[in-house]
Amino acid sequence: MIEINQISKVYNGKSVLNIDQLSIPKGQSFGLVGNNGAGKTTLFSLLLDLIQPSTGSISNNGIEVHQSEAWKPFTSSFIDESFLIGYLTPEEYFYFVGDLRNQSKADVDQLLAQFEDFFHGEILNQKKYLRDLSKGNQKKAGIVAALIGNPEVIILDEPFANLDPTTQIRLKKIIKDLSQQKGVSILVSSHDLMHVTDVCERIVVIDKGELVKDLKTNDATLKELEAYFEG
Repeated sequence: MIEINQISKVYNGKSVLNIDQLSIPKGQSFGLVGNNGAGKTTLFSLLLDLIQPSTGSISNNGIEVHQSEAWKPFTSSFIDESFLIGYLTPEEYFYFVGDLRNQSKADVDQLLAQFEDFFHGEILNQKKYLRDLSKGNQKKAGIVAALIGNPEVIILDEPFANLDPTTQIRLKKIIKDLSQQKGVSILVSSHDLMHVTDVCERIVVIDKGELVKDLKTNDATLKELEAYFEG
């Protein structure tokens, strides 16, 4: 589904990302881990055409993301709260995203009803703007908005950060169900090694902009990752 070839990003003469080749098959739950500044968000930003590569190309279902927007209808993401529209209520934002994805209000309401436990009574019908919600509740809204319209590819940057333990557990179930039951390609970056090994069938480690490990998740993966980051 996603093919990355000879991709690099250079800022002010300094290389921050340099990946020779990386393939992510359709339906794979893919984890990206690394320390701060490793290049995780840069890679996701390139995948979403938020920034331009210095060299190379990325294709999503055969479509080069920097040459065409035809990949956007089947791809969604939540990177951070800048993706939200702060002066809207959550309901207004969900309907706005639904309209962009050709979903009726009834379609959106049907989806939202599936996430009552995840929202935990803190998102809908609160008469609050998104900008007035806590960081954790903003993240909940952004993640669920990314699920509107049945996307085939979902990209989530640090989805577990700022979430309470109950919500983290519920989010892990959501990610597993999307990947295992619906065949959605889920790309997750995280600093939390335990969470990412729980939900991802494959984990890639990035360090100083380069891929240093590509692991198929098994019972030993968490210890292997911990050993790597312990140095």
